[in-house]
Amino acid sequence: MAREPQGALPDERRRRPRLDQPKLPQRRFSPFPKYDPESFGRISERIARFLGTGRFLVYMTATIILWVLWNIAAPTEWKFDQYPFIFLTLALSLQASYAAPLILLAQNRQDDRDRVNLEQDRARNERNIADTEYLTREVAALRIALGEVATRDFLRSELQSLIKELDERRETEQWLSAQVDAVLGDDADGGEGRSGRDGGRGGPPRRGGPPSGT
Repeated sequence: MAREPQGALPDERRRRPRLDQPKLPQRRFSPFPKYDPESFGRISERIARFLGTGRFLVYMTATIILWVLWNIAAPTEWKFDQYPFIFLTLALSLQASYAAPLILLAQNRQDDRDRVNLEQDRARNERNIADTEYLTREVAALRIALGEVATRDFLRSELQSLIKELDERRETEQWLSAQVDAVLGDDADGGEGRSGRDGGRGGPPRRGGPPSGT
């Protein structure tokens, strides 16, 4: 039995596609010419934009006037489109037949762009609404949480009320101490006066003592 030479592969393995290499695109025959839709659309938009300008109207009006004047006033052998100007009518009809589809194509592309922009604006508005609702819920949760926590204004008001109470209590204590001092001062003055009067009379006799003068 003949052995295959080393390095030779069977026909099946040769025809098997390799996975480590990209697959080449297969060329298919098409009777229609190939074109880039994006490039064709940009060109059609430029043409449609030019057709809608005043420059195009001025150019077309000047061309028609020169065409008519030349074919009326020029010598007969130089005229190329005599009255009733059939070639001019054909040219204008051809221009109108091409201008209408180009304008429609440009409008369709503009509609597609407007639709994409509208979808993006709608998505952006939905995100903004969702963010606003989220922030609203967060603010409400913070308000609820802060309702159970002492805020700075609450602490300031409480401290001010405590300071006011302490001041009032201090004033009350000072007034009471002044009243006590006044009462004690009056009692001391009254005691000194009574002791002076008792000393002049010799004072009351002591019990069990000897009588005076014996």
